Amino acid sequence: MYTLYIANKNYSSWSLRPWVLMKALGIGFEEKLLPFGQSSGAGPQFSTISPNGKVPCLVDGDTVVWESIAIFEYLAERHPGVWPADAAARAWSRSAAAEMHAGFGRMRDRCTMNVGIRVVLNDMPPALAADIARMAALWADGMARFGGPFLAGPVFSAVDAMFAPIAFRVQSYGILEDAASAAYVERLLALDPMQDWQTAALEETWREASHEAEAKATGRWTADLRATT
Repeated sequence: MYTLYIANKNYSSWSLRPWVLMKALGIGFEEKLLPFGQSSGAGPQFSTISPNGKVPCLVDGDTVVWESIAIFEYLAERHPGVWPADAAARAWSRSAAAEMHAGFGRMRDRCTMNVGIRVVLNDMPPALAADIARMAALWADGMARFGGPFLAGPVFSAVDAMFAPIAFRVQSYGILEDAASAAYVERLLALDPMQDWQTAALEETWREASHEAEAKATGRWTADLRATT
């Protein structure tokens, strides 16, 4: 059985991606959660598991796979449904997933994933507005091409998993206000694996200083739904 190493569910957007994909596709794995360090974005224990010292990291016997995109491709060689069966949808999905992997930097920085909080942003910098507009356009393009309700057609696949953390960011920060984007976010949030992830995230009592500071710098908190010690 695979072992998937992840970090705190409240914060770790990259961990969410392979986790939610594997859960949605019924790919069995053992979860091992290693919390972030108390004062930095990485725990020293990560380097004992992952070559780049980060999570997620998938272990399959003697094979170690790191980075979400690489994990998706490794799983796609062994399990159906990771990418769409249709060649055009598959090519689009890989392109969109790669764009998410490499881009949307202002959205990542300004709206760091923090599942349990609700925030009113201090402002809307042009770079963040541009990221939001591009995200909405990309989603609309996928659903127009392949008919929805997911980005590459009727079923959830790796490209949706790549954007799953955005659903929690939208919920926390109130971004992506157009109706089509909001409806897609609601579909993602309603998925059983996303609900399970959220429940576990809210139950976490860990707090990591740098992640908390990033979220506090970006706007006014209106709610913190997380459990406390």
